[in-house]
Amino acid sequence: MYNFTENTNCKSEYITKGGIKVIRTKESLKDDDSIAKISKKLVHNKGAIFASDYEYPNRYSRWEFAFTNPCLELRCFQRKFTINSLNKRGDLLLDIIACKLKEIKEVEICVESKEHIEGIVQEANEFFCEEDRSKQVSVFLIIRKIKDIFESKEDSNLGLYGAFGYDLVFQFEPEIELKKERSDKQQDLVLYLPDRLTVVDNESKDGYVLSYEFTTAKGSTEGLKRIERLNNNKIQQCENFNNESSKLGEYASIVSKALDSFRKGDLFEVVPSHLLSKEINMTADEIFYNLREINPSPYGFFINLGDKFLVGSSPEMYVRVEKNRVETCPISGTTKRGKNAIDDSEQIKKLINSNKDEEELTMCTDVDRNDKSRICIPGSVKVIGRRQIEMYSHLIHTVDHVEGYLNDEYDCIDAFLTHMWAVTITGSPKRAAIEWIEEQEKAPREWYGGAVGYILFNGDMNTGLTLRTIRIKNNIAQVRVGATLLIHSQPNEEEEETYTKAAALLESLNRKESLIKDNEKREVDFNVCKNKKILIVDHEDSFVNTLASYIKQLGAHTVTLRYDLAENVLKEDSFDAVVLSPGPGRPKRFNLSNTIKLCLNKKIPIFGVCLGMQGLIEYFGGKLKQLNYPRHGKKLNVKNDLSFNVWSDIGENLQAGLYHSIYCDNIPDSFNIIAKDEEGIAMGIQHKQLPIIAVQFHPESILTAAGNSGIKLLNNVFEELFNFYTVK
Repeated sequence: MYNFTENTNCKSEYITKGGIKVIRTKESLKDDDSIAKISKKLVHNKGAIFASDYEYPNRYSRWEFAFTNPCLELRCFQRKFTINSLNKRGDLLLDIIACKLKEIKEVEICVESKEHIEGIVQEANEFFCEEDRSKQVSVFLIIRKIKDIFESKEDSNLGLYGAFGYDLVFQFEPEIELKKERSDKQQDLVLYLPDRLTVVDNESKDGYVLSYEFTTAKGSTEGLKRIERLNNNKIQQCENFNNESSKLGEYASIVSKALDSFRKGDLFEVVPSHLLSKEINMTADEIFYNLREINPSPYGFFINLGDKFLVGSSPEMYVRVEKNRVETCPISGTTKRGKNAIDDSEQIKKLINSNKDEEELTMCTDVDRNDKSRICIPGSVKVIGRRQIEMYSHLIHTVDHVEGYLNDEYDCIDAFLTHMWAVTITGSPKRAAIEWIEEQEKAPREWYGGAVGYILFNGDMNTGLTLRTIRIKNNIAQVRVGATLLIHSQPNEEEEETYTKAAALLESLNRKESLIKDNEKREVDFNVCKNKKILIVDHEDSFVNTLASYIKQLGAHTVTLRYDLAENVLKEDSFDAVVLSPGPGRPKRFNLSNTIKLCLNKKIPIFGVCLGMQGLIEYFGGKLKQLNYPRHGKKLNVKNDLSFNVWSDIGENLQAGLYHSIYCDNIPDSFNIIAKDEEGIAMGIQHKQLPIIAVQFHPESILTAAGNSGIKLLNNVFEELFNFYTVK
C-alpha cells in the first residue's frame, strides 16, 4: 500500500536544548504500526490519530500521524496540572522535567514521585501590556518548559500531541467571571509525548515509523518496553455523561437573545452552541472510520483521553506555524450541499451573493487579523485567500486564508494563545462574546471550541478547531454544534443550520453496514420505457448522446441514427416512439417533415426537443422567427401549465437550459401550449389529438438538471405518449 524512501531504516541522533541525547530510528511501516491497527489499539490504550483527508492547494494536504502508549502525558484543570509517566521510559524524562519546573517561581510542585507530578501555576497578578498578553502566567508555562527541554531543529515530528479544552481561554482572559460550576474532574488539556510515531503521507503513499530513545545524565530508555502502566487511570475519572439533548426551539430562543444584544451594540456577532446526545452500540474506532468515509476533512482525529474518546472531522484550521509563518483559515458563511453538482452550483451562487454570509466572514477575518497583529511583524499580516469555497459532505463553507510573520520575541505558543479562541467559534468583540456565551449556554463547553493537534519541539505547530466532534463515554455520544449569529439572523434558520452541521456526525453513529454509499444510490428509479424500443433521430447535434442516456435510464432500448439513415430504417422497422433531436439551423435542413410524416403514417408517438419542436410546428402550419439575440447556453425560468401531466413532480417553475436562436411564433390551433418563458414564447407544446409532445429547451442540459427535472420530464412525457393508444 505504501512506498518507502531510501532513508527508511536509518538512525540519526542529536542533543536537545535541555541536554537530552535523542536517537531517532526511521523504519519501514509494518502491519502492527498501520493506522488501522493503531485505531483498534486506541479502543483500550491512550494515544491518538490525527489525519487529513481533504486537499486544497497551498492549504491542506493529506497526511496521518498515529501512536499508542506514549511515554508521558500532561493534564490540566484550570491552573492545576499533572504530569504522568505512563511507563518506565517516561520515568527517566519525568525526572528531568520535574527538575526544570522547580526553577519556575510561579510553579508549585504539590505531589512528586518517579511516576507522577502534581502542581499548580500561581497567578502572578502582574501588570502587562496587550502585546505581552500571551506571555502572562498560565499553565502554558508548563508547555513552554517541556518544549524548551526537548527543543531541537533536527526533528520535525517529536512533540506534544493532544487536545486543548475551551476553558483555557479563561487563563488568557482571566478577568472573565465564570458563571457555571465546573466539575473538578473536568480536563482542560491533555497532551501526550509519543516516542513511537507512525507517519503517512497519503498523497505520495509514503509511510514509515519513527522511534525515539532518550539518554539523560541518569540513564537511557534503550531496552525499556512501551507498555502502559495498569494504574495510570487513577486520577483521570471524569463525571458521568448524560444523554440529554437540546429541545427543538431552545437554540432559536438563544438566537433571539443574541439579536437583542446586537441591537444594543453589546455584540457584533456571536457563536452560541447547544448539545445533542445519543446512546450508541459501537466502538469509537468504528465511529472514526465511519466519519472519515462520510465527511472527509482537513482535521480528522481520534483521541483516547484515558476517560473518554474524542472523534472528529473538523473543517477549520485553528493555528498553523511553520518557522515564523502563522496561518489561519477562518470559516464563516454556510449553506447546505445540493443533491448533485448542479444543485451545489446554485447553492454556491446563493452563498457568494449573500450579504449576511459575507458580513459574517468579514467580521471574523478582521478579528483574526487583529489577533495576529498583536505578535506579528507590522505589515506582514495579509489575507491571501478571500471567500474561497470549501465543500464537505453536507455543507458548503466560505473560507478566508490569513497569514502573518512572527516578531522575533514570539513563538508558536504565542501564536496559539493570541488567537484564543477563534472568532469563528466565539464572536466579536471576542471578550464580550465569550462572556455572553458563558452566561447563555446551559453547560460548560469542555472540549468543544478548543483545538486538537500538536506542538512540535522544533517550533512548528498544526492545530484544528474542535468542531464536528463526538465525545464518547459509556456508550453515550455527545455532539455540540453552533452557528454564527448577527443582526440578520433568523432564529429558526440558524437552529436548522446547527442540525445540518450535526448531520454527518449523527450519521456516523450508525453501524457501518447500515450506511449506503453514494455510488450505490440511484437518483432515478423510473421504468416507464422498460421493454420499449425508441428511435432517436440525430440532427447532427452535440447533445444527442446525453439525451439517449437519459432515455436509457428509463429502461428503453434506444437506436440513435443520423437523420438520413433514420428515414430508411423507419420505413422498414417498428418503434414504440421517435425522438426528434436538437440540431443547428432550421428544420428544412434535415427534412424533418419527411420524418414526421413517416411517424404519423405508422402511428408512432413523437417527442421533439428544440429543433424537433420547431419542425413539428412548421409541419402543422406554424411559423418560426429569429430571436434578436441567440440563447446559447442560457438558463431561463420556464412557467409550466400544471394542468398537463408532463409537469408532474416538477412544479410550475422550471430552470431550464436553452440552445436556440429560432423560436416558434405562431402555434397552430391543434396544439396546446403547455409552457412559456418570461416573454410569453412557447417552451412546450402538446398535440390535442395525437401523441406528440415537444419542448423548446433542453431537458438533457446541466442547466435543467436541478432536482432531476430533465429526466423527470422525460419520464412523464413517455408515460403520456405510451398511454395515448392504451387509453384510446
